[in-house]
Amino acid sequence: MNLRQLEILRAVIRHRTTVAAAEELALSQPAISNALKAMEAQAGFTLFERINNRLFPTAEAMALYEESEAIFALHARLENRVRDLREQRTGHLSIVATPPLAYSIIPPTLSGFLRRRPQTRVFFDVRRYEGIIEGVLGNVAELGFALGLSDHPGIAHEVVHTGEMVCVLPPKHPLAERPVISAADLADFPLIGLERGTRLGEAVRESFAQAGAPFQPSVEVRYCNTACVLAATGVGAAVVDPFSPQQGGHDLVVRPFTPATKVSAYMLWSEAKPLSNLAKTFRSEVRNASRNLAGGSVSADASHEARAQLKLESSRA
Repeated sequence: MNLRQLEILRAVIRHRTTVAAAEELALSQPAISNALKAMEAQAGFTLFERINNRLFPTAEAMALYEESEAIFALHARLENRVRDLREQRTGHLSIVATPPLAYSIIPPTLSGFLRRRPQTRVFFDVRRYEGIIEGVLGNVAELGFALGLSDHPGIAHEVVHTGEMVCVLPPKHPLAERPVISAADLADFPLIGLERGTRLGEAVRESFAQAGAPFQPSVEVRYCNTACVLAATGVGAAVVDPFSPQQGGHDLVVRPFTPATKVSAYMLWSEAKPLSNLAKTFRSEVRNASRNLAGGSVSADASHEARAQLKLESSRA
């Protein structure tokens, strides 16, 4: 399967119709349909199921889509580099981040960075944790940002911020007035859980186990931002990282969560290749921004203060 065929496959998956895919790629609808038939013949399995005049990708097609993301990210970087050389632009920086950091600390830092360097071009992609590791090791990105980190040979890292997981609730939730939400408090209410096997998902499960509280989510999601969206619409409470509640202006009550569940934001880069001056500068600016993190998140100090107040009230009862 060549690059053009993969491009057609990805366009059809995004739009779910051959007509829309043809418009995006400036091809005819019959050309798209013929390309799909040729791809299925080459692959030896079905790529799409047609339901009510819409095309729904099979599991095999989605696997090809996900595997091709790195190829197209690398291709986009190569095209950007050619454009930079042609237009004599002064520099290029490539970064990747997981959603909590991509939608919180990175945008304001990047805004100031580019305001002072208007000729700099940036490639910025939002990926799952595995994609961050692949992007850094594969030289698709100079810098990666993720919550939590396992040991990976060839990757250098530093912690840029450490906080604690928080509990998010819809404004009219019965627990909304409490200063601190415990794992035991959530046992009798609908819970939105983070996916098993993910770093944050396992951290939350360990916290519930530590507290001796049952962990029985009504809904399970991969991303903390998804949990915040669902919590804001009244689906239930959720325990998420301290960055995600700041995204998208969700109408949420944010409270410290106990037992305290630490979460660290990491900055990553490859040990095999020295960082460019632009990457070093951006790394320094992220460090500075991390020292001033505040806004809508629940800080560690506020969390400790709330827990101390809760203990004091309990001792007086």
